[in-house]
Amino acid sequence: MTNCLIIFTRNPELGKGKRRLAATLGDEKALEIYKFLLDHTRSITKNIYGVKQVWYSERVHKDDDWDNLAYEKYQQQGNDLGERMRFAFEQALERHQSVIIIGSDMYDLTALEIDDAFKKLNEKDAVIGPAMDGGYYLLGFRDKIPNGIFENKDWGTSTVLEKTLKDLEGLDYAMLEERNDVDTEDDVKDHPDFQLLLD
Repeated sequence: MTNCLIIFTRNPELGKGKRRLAATLGDEKALEIYKFLLDHTRSITKNIYGVKQVWYSERVHKDDDWDNLAYEKYQQQGNDLGERMRFAFEQALERHQSVIIIGSDMYDLTALEIDDAFKKLNEKDAVIGPAMDGGYYLLGFRDKIPNGIFENKDWGTSTVLEKTLKDLEGLDYAMLEERNDVDTEDDVKDHPDFQLLLD
């Protein structure tokens, strides 16, 4: 049994995704920033030990910047984010013991932290990385999905982390350091690595 890293991504198309960024920066800038974040996600995950899966929001792109030899590719299934994550985890846990999911908008995340999260799953039932906006940027389980973890959540709101931690009560889980994901202009405007994209 091996490690499996699930990467949830939106198909990078103008006018879709990163709506809060686009609200102040416009669709073209929002798409540029998202493509920049995708490049970062590829750079930190390409050498992660284990199987790597990209789950696309709308359709699978066979010949894109995600190397077909390095990443398995799937399409997300479900009516909301919880259903889509549950489906991906169920598929992965049929073949792999330790499964972690991340998004593709985490510029603060490093390969070392992902590796560390997998190491924690060698001893823990679950691992979670809290995001500053009240959600989470990383979630992982060993062997099985805890009950209720993907149900009864208002996805995209500041209550997701709190409710998820309640679902993890009674389990032996590891909490990672808090990180900031990229959702709004405030998340990037003072970051030097984004200045070329904002000019």
